[in-house]
Amino acid sequence: MKKVLVVAAFAAFGLMSCKKDYTCECVTTAAGLQTGTTTVTINDTKGKATETCDEGDDSASVFGITTTTACEIN
Repeated sequence: MKKVLVVAAFAAFGLMSCKKDYTCECVTTAAGLQTGTTTVTINDTKGKATETCDEGDDSASVFGITTTTACEIN
């Protein structure tokens, strides 16, 4: 019985860290207007997929016009 519980515990732990497909959507705005949307599928754990997606966040200012890219996991 103990062996069954140990195996079940490891199986449950393994399921919690499974890689899945997550959609990262990045929206770019310039001067307050949406100028583009990009979606990327990331196959990883939720935490790592969120980190990877957040790396796409960016902001730049050229000639007084600020362009911002905000990425989120959907």
